[in-house]
Amino acid sequence: MSRTDEQTIESIQHVIASPVAAATGVQTSAKVIEFISFAIGNDQYGVDIMAVREIKGWAAITHLPKQPAYVHGVLNLRGVIVPIVDLRCRFGQGLTEPTPLHIVIIVQIGERQIGLIGDRVLDIVSVDADRIQPVPRTDHGHSTSFLAGLVSHDDVMIALIDLPHLLADQADNDVKTVILDA
Repeated sequence: MSRTDEQTIESIQHVIASPVAAATGVQTSAKVIEFISFAIGNDQYGVDIMAVREIKGWAAITHLPKQPAYVHGVLNLRGVIVPIVDLRCRFGQGLTEPTPLHIVIIVQIGERQIGLIGDRVLDIVSVDADRIQPVPRTDHGHSTSFLAGLVSHDDVMIALIDLPHLLADQADNDVKTVILDA
């Protein structure tokens, strides 16, 4: 991981852990949405900053049998077993071959912590909620069902991830959670 990446992660970790952020909910007004942006290849994604618990460099994980292809394995994070989701695979773009340069964003979804593999963390982004656009519908919108919206920021389109739907499979229009059972 480069020094610049480490500095970005440290500054984001500082915001996540700051007492002011905890006390105020980080969001400065009801109309401002804050999220952490990160890259997967040339694409940018964002997750709600309030769901992010930690950002860490790539670490060894344990692979488990009979898991969906997008579940890369599990990580022991201070005694808590955290499933690691390969977002590139989940979005239908092939498997990630993790290197020491990859990052894992630990997010809270309901009562569980889940790790998301990303190529690199980019920034904390604040936008007015009314700037978030709906995701256009497609005939076979499997990958778009994971998205909560799109926002243009600094001439780049950022896809906002809908964390609860990220771990759901759609079969016969029934949504069932895949890896949240434990």
